[in-house]
Amino acid sequence: MLKTKTCGELRKEHVGQHVTLAGWVHRRRDHGGVIFIDLRDRFGLTQIVINPVHVSSPEIFKLAESLRNEYVIQVEGQVTLRPAGMANPKMSTGEVEVMVSQLVLLNPAKTPPFVIDDEGRDVDENLRLKYRYLDLRRERMARNLTIRHTFVKFIRDYLDARGFIEVETPILFKTTPEGARDYLVPSRVHPGCFYALPQSPQQLKQLLMVAGVERYFQIARCFRDEDQRADRQPEFTQLDLEMSFVDREDVLNLVEGLLTEFTERYAHLHGKRLLFKPFLRLSYEAVMERFGRDKPDLRFGMELFDATDITRGSEFLPFRAAHVKGLCAPGCASYTRKQTDELTEFAKNNGAKGLVVLWHDPDGIRNSGAGAKLSQAEKDAIIARAGSKPGDLILLVADDSRKAVNEALGELRHELGMRLKLADESVMAYLWVVDYPLFEWNEAEQRWDPSHHMFTAPQDEHLALLESDPGQVRSKQYDLVCNGYEVGGGSIRIHRREVQETVMRLIGLEMEEARRKFGHILEAFEYGAPPHGGIAPGVDRLTMLYCSEPNIREVMAFPKNQQAMDVMAGAPSPVYEQQLKELHIRLALP
Repeated sequence: MLKTKTCGELRKEHVGQHVTLAGWVHRRRDHGGVIFIDLRDRFGLTQIVINPVHVSSPEIFKLAESLRNEYVIQVEGQVTLRPAGMANPKMSTGEVEVMVSQLVLLNPAKTPPFVIDDEGRDVDENLRLKYRYLDLRRERMARNLTIRHTFVKFIRDYLDARGFIEVETPILFKTTPEGARDYLVPSRVHPGCFYALPQSPQQLKQLLMVAGVERYFQIARCFRDEDQRADRQPEFTQLDLEMSFVDREDVLNLVEGLLTEFTERYAHLHGKRLLFKPFLRLSYEAVMERFGRDKPDLRFGMELFDATDITRGSEFLPFRAAHVKGLCAPGCASYTRKQTDELTEFAKNNGAKGLVVLWHDPDGIRNSGAGAKLSQAEKDAIIARAGSKPGDLILLVADDSRKAVNEALGELRHELGMRLKLADESVMAYLWVVDYPLFEWNEAEQRWDPSHHMFTAPQDEHLALLESDPGQVRSKQYDLVCNGYEVGGGSIRIHRREVQETVMRLIGLEMEEARRKFGHILEAFEYGAPPHGGIAPGVDRLTMLYCSEPNIREVMAFPKNQQAMDVMAGAPSPVYEQQLKELHIRLALP
């Protein structure tokens, strides 16, 4: 080894030891003939001192004078206590320093395109991604990768102790409808045919249950060709798991136990704690009524309230015969008209026809705008229902569709929560959302779509409603939500062929097409498929939340940018004409 200690491990108990360190020059200071360098490796920083009195030759000091940030060096020397009053409490190694006797330059470095530190300097993200190998030298980025590693290792150990085995499934598989576009891979040996990269190992893990594996998991790479967001990437990682002979509670309790133990054993070291223990559980209907979205951030209140009964028959025409719901934004009565116009535009962009704004002044609702058109009894009742106090802002949405009202207010609540910084960053607010509808009506196609995916089982007591009243069927789906993100989704699966074929017919899948696309799994169900279910928590999203990062790119080593491009390597890129010829592909570019 080129070093005997890391740059993060030296303490008072090492004083007097002769050590060898190697790493990068983090910063260099010349103090009147004595050079101080903070030497960095993945494990931390150590201050080294190059003093002409202690080095083995004058050439070493001359070499030290030439060092610049990011040069790679190796040093030998003795660990000493820092002089009285010179300890640095901000560094874990801040009580000691290494008095250098030998110095070797392992590699010089060009001046980096940005300063490599964690002081919050504004660096364009595309520049960071272009030089990702430099960006990953930052302490914050190294910490993120370490937390991710700890999380994945904990998952493997936790599931191994509970009888699970890790099984890898194919990356090259068959294109199937999963809700997003597939990434297709052309076959050279089968002209005109394509593999698809898996959006998830859904069918394969179900087939493993038919195979008798009983308890499977995989840290699975998945691929979806969809528009990028803060919590999306073209390729991502999920904990994929499936269990046989289980019901919903078995799956929920397993995952809840895993995340609870990880948070309490490791994540608390990074300032994270659980808000709910056990995790909160709410039905899909209750979540939508109270929060307006099925992935609510529960680190703050500001729940929706229903004013439909108050405003029924109101003189204010938009309210008279509509569903009316609202929320109370604390301390926002100081908002200007420009600010409330921005909120109105935001609500419209999320499906609302408009936004009614009521300012709660010390003597009641301000008598202007909609406030002037409501009766005093209506205003008093709205204040009471909203739980509003003077200085608050009441925001109302009215529509014939209760669903549209809930969804618009849900997005508005989420936006205001971020603007007002209502969420406690130290909290992990986990929520199980259960009792989803099995189907959603597709108005454009005039057919039913699966709410989750077509392999999700209906609740046993609703089996008889499958063909007579599909809209009333509730499913065995469950989603795990944390801090405003869906971090995992799963269900108890259909394991009987006749039920699976009924669901396929209901969503408009012709049986001939179903057998062509899914014949392998339909046939497997005829060979003694056990009851089974599973879930797929997102490793990237959960790590992002445990690291308090704004997007999953910050916890992935080499992510794509928001245009799904790898700006470091230049991918995607054109290929040679010969490659296309071998694959029997001719381009028809727009």
